[in-house]
Amino acid sequence: MPVFKVKGAFRKPLREIPFFISVDASKEKTALEKAYSLIGSRHRVKRENIKILSLEEVKTETDERGGA
Repeated sequence: MPVFKVKGAFRKPLREIPFFISVDASKEKTALEKAYSLIGSRHRVKRENIKILSLEEVKTETDERGGA
């Protein structure tokens, strides 16, 4: 399963806190939803207060060799 790196920031009352998280997902859309869910649950932040700056697939060594 591909791994996606999500970078962004979320707003708390007094400041904006940057984050990056790695997510296992089959598609970019699924990775984005997982990132919103994880950040929201860990930091008690609503989706409207989360700003995604970048989403990119990370190539791993096993992908280059063609399997496990």
